[in-house]
Amino acid sequence: MSKENPNSSLSEKERLEWIETFQQISDLQLQEKKGIRERMLKKIKDNPFVPIGMLATTAALAAGVYSMRSGNKKRSQLMMRTRVLAQGFTVGALLIGIVIASKTKPTES
Repeated sequence: MSKENPNSSLSEKERLEWIETFQQISDLQLQEKKGIRERMLKKIKDNPFVPIGMLATTAALAAGVYSMRSGNKKRSQLMMRTRVLAQGFTVGALLIGIVIASKTKPTES
């Protein structure tokens, strides 16, 4: 590498900065293009109580509908009340997750 012109080394330095900037942009774009599975797994790891609440709600609803169809009114009523409690748990988990996420992520000012 010859040092004939100081301006040429400056432009080379600028060119290298641009290359680095484009690589950073490309890395960010790759991160955004993650599949739905990766994003879902990340959300589950961030707040695992929401999927648990969703599964509990679904199970209670299915059991309640089955009990209703089979004619067991007491069990059907119990399952519907359980479903409401599971939904409340899920909403509470969502709210707690939002509060925790807002406190842990730095805000841009």
